[in-house]
Amino acid sequence: MTEPTSTTPETRLQRIWRLLKLALNGEEQVYTTGSIDRAIILLSIPMILEMAMESLFAVVDAFFVSKISVEAVATVGLTESILTLIYSIAIGLSSAATAMVSRRIGEGNPTAAAKAAAQTILIALFISVFVAIPGFFFAKEILLGMSENAALAESGKHFTQIMLTCNLPILLLWMLNGVFRGAGDANTAMRALWIANGVNILLDPMLIFGWGPFPALGVTGAAVATTIGRSTGVAYQLWMLLRPVPVRYDAAGEVVQSNRIHIQWSYFKPDLGIIRRLFGLGAGGAGQYLIGSASWIFMIKILAHISTSVTAGYTIAIRIIIFTILPSWGMANAAATLVGQNLGAGHPERAEKSAWRAGFFNMIFMGFVGIVYISAAPFFIQIFTQDPEVVAAGSMALRTIACGYIFYGCGMVLAQAINGAGDTVTPTLMNFVCFWLIEMPLAWVLAIYLHWGQMGVYTSIVIAESVLAVMAIVIFRRGKWKTIKV
Repeated sequence: MTEPTSTTPETRLQRIWRLLKLALNGEEQVYTTGSIDRAIILLSIPMILEMAMESLFAVVDAFFVSKISVEAVATVGLTESILTLIYSIAIGLSSAATAMVSRRIGEGNPTAAAKAAAQTILIALFISVFVAIPGFFFAKEILLGMSENAALAESGKHFTQIMLTCNLPILLLWMLNGVFRGAGDANTAMRALWIANGVNILLDPMLIFGWGPFPALGVTGAAVATTIGRSTGVAYQLWMLLRPVPVRYDAAGEVVQSNRIHIQWSYFKPDLGIIRRLFGLGAGGAGQYLIGSASWIFMIKILAHISTSVTAGYTIAIRIIIFTILPSWGMANAAATLVGQNLGAGHPERAEKSAWRAGFFNMIFMGFVGIVYISAAPFFIQIFTQDPEVVAAGSMALRTIACGYIFYGCGMVLAQAINGAGDTVTPTLMNFVCFWLIEMPLAWVLAIYLHWGQMGVYTSIVIAESVLAVMAIVIFRRGKWKTIKV
């Protein structure tokens, strides 16, 4: 990094602007020494932008699909609830890749990190086949199982079929970005999502409404556009991983070891030791998200029995919530990378302090967003629909869930920091307790038994997520994650 040579002291605004440019230019950085706040900023900015782009997929699709019909929005919501199972696998294995790659980078072994990345791709190919086959043949039956609405299942079956069959881009986009994040190369992960979203935003209206030479495919067009967009992003990721790493020299003319990941074709030979370790870490990571995803499916199934308008309102509200939750995951992912690299470098205290600071920053951000959503929920829902029943349901969901935003902000960072240390079992147990033993039973009791309706579902979500945050704080303070071997 080139520091300013002027003797004139920098103002705070100039310093912030310089860090922002540095965070976005993709220059390699060392995160195991120096200012922790500076490291968080340099890592989190591109990761936040990356996750904002990931959340944009759902928002863009919901925006255009909402122009078709309430049933089309419900179709997307029901399919997305199933896709969360795939996202769970992808995010879990992404956490495993981040933990393993960041530890190897912290140890100064980028070759071992690259081998782990290659084995991650093999795992994605293997899993994709097992999801694609039932998704292709049983899409309609899957929708019927979720909504028991024959007309909705018939009109939305092609959307569900495409999204489930073409699941490989979903897996790879998440998992390979986990590799880049682990290496501290958050800029490449960010650019992959920019490219993918750019293609999706361009194709969505063309394929949904039939603009120009394209046929009007309706809700099916959203699936085609999203699949093409994600596939384009994956192509960029693979190009970045397979291209040679440029040689860099220091001031003395010595070659500087790069942390950039470069996969050679020989690395794709199956390595059972690495695969077992990735599956071991990924199973815990995927397990915690699968547990959470199953609870979300349970929630939307309760709401689907109330009415289609409630399901549509909830679907829109969740898209808006994801738009801020995923950027917050960018801060959480930055904490995971800092924890992994600092543990690899033998700095456990620095790893701990990095997570606490990231959690503090995330609480401030999430608290601000929560206030905005509580104050102006109808405004945000009306961007997508003017249907009064859908607006009322979506506003209730957005306001209620946003009440727990401060808790989410701290909890997600500390849980992800524990994942970054290689302990994916503890967060899995936390999720099991909070989502299956608290959230799901409480939702049924409040919504069905006590007749609270949709408000009972949303209240159970806030309570469960808040308990999860408290558990994460207590467990992180104990510090057992510092002794995990990866």
